[in-house]
Amino acid sequence: MVFIVILIICFFLQMIAPWWVIIVISFATCGIIGKTGKIAFWQSFLAIFLLWIGYALFKSLPNDNLLAGRVAVMTGVKLWWVLLILTGFLSGLVAGISGYCGYQFRMAMLAKKLTGK
Repeated sequence: MVFIVILIICFFLQMIAPWWVIIVISFATCGIIGKTGKIAFWQSFLAIFLLWIGYALFKSLPNDNLLAGRVAVMTGVKLWWVLLILTGFLSGLVAGISGYCGYQFRMAMLAKKLTGK
């Protein structure tokens, strides 16, 4: 459930919002419906990893990976697909950490409510 919600919301919001909207959406989604910390991290990670790789391939394949290849050479990676995997991994890591933080925030607020402090 977390995976689908993050994937759909980020897909539409990234058309009009900056890249860091993935942080806000992952935090909020996992803070509201995350079941465990492990699920919060991995579902967020995989949703954004697949979204960014899919979108990059959608944009890159029609032009024969010309821009991706040039950016890869410019950054020293040399291969466009390595740059693609690296971009997906970093964006997934950002979303995963944000999702985990959202889940932990909810757990902290629940613990605070139970203790009454």
